[in-house]
Amino acid sequence: MPRPEPAGIDPRGPRFTAAVTAFLLLVIAVLGFGGAALAAWVLLAIVSAVFAWSAIAGVRRNPFGLIFARLVRPRLSPPDELEDPRPPTFAQGVGFAVTIAGVILGAAGVAAAVPIAASLAFIAAFLNAAFGYCLGCQLYLLLVRARVIPRT
Repeated sequence: MPRPEPAGIDPRGPRFTAAVTAFLLLVIAVLGFGGAALAAWVLLAIVSAVFAWSAIAGVRRNPFGLIFARLVRPRLSPPDELEDPRPPTFAQGVGFAVTIAGVILGAAGVAAAVPIAASLAFIAAFLNAAFGYCLGCQLYLLLVRARVIPRT
């Protein structure tokens, strides 16, 4: 049985993770559209694994969340408020779904799938990093309102 998440997380953590992820996804898209298909595919597989890690273990336990917690957050003032970790964790699952589709299709020979998947995931990560607008979080909230995901 997974351990329950504490009441809230620093909202700057997911934004930090989104910034790092957006940078990596931009590199992947440029490599993929630029003809370095194998390098783009390998990097997308790594980013996809990080998304899976985040979706399963929680946003605080992924590599970028750990970097934020250990190196960045101690240098910042405390957050004004904490946020529920469930929407960002769900968003990581959405990122995994998008990127793993690119990885699988890329492995099946659809070379354009890798940079397209990276570009789609980049848009979501950039919106979160730059503006604090998390598409996956909004999808989570819609699914909760529609009672597809139970409120807890």
